Amino acid sequence: MKRLVLPVAALVLALLAWLYFRPGLGRGTSGPTARNVAPSPAGKALSSSGTAGSARRAEPPLERSNLADALNSPATDIRADLRLVSEILDTFRSNFPREGNPVGTNAEITAVLAGRNKLRLALIPPEHSAINRSGELCDRWGTPFFFHAESAARMEIRSAGPDKKMWTADDVVFSP
Repeated sequence: MKRLVLPVAALVLALLAWLYFRPGLGRGTSGPTARNVAPSPAGKALSSSGTAGSARRAEPPLERSNLADALNSPATDIRADLRLVSEILDTFRSNFPREGNPVGTNAEITAVLAGRNKLRLALIPPEHSAINRSGELCDRWGTPFFFHAESAARMEIRSAGPDKKMWTADDVVFSP
């Protein structure tokens, strides 16, 4: 019975991700809108087929909480940030149990976590403030994290710390 729990949970999460991120729901991979309706120039709403509806109005996008929302928040510290990135990696592994950790450079790992994966599952919004112009996930001081996959299920995450220099005494390391 315990062997069945993880695959069923992964299937449920994959189904929810598919429902949430399927094409035609408005904002693409960053989330759906309540209805696929856009206002027309005459003030009436147009459905996705382009016909005017007299009573339907465009609704604001649905807001959803994201696991990465608290990343680099002034209300937390670097240790909380590292735990959060580790949780995001755990979530990735639970949705892609045969793949294990995402691999590659910081930018490649960040791209996978931001939705460049089979399910188009964005665990970190691609426009998140912690992602720099090079597509790298950065710590609260703007330095890219260093990811070291210890195994398919373990990822060490290193922040350069306040001095912004990697491999110095003030580095903060999270190793699950």
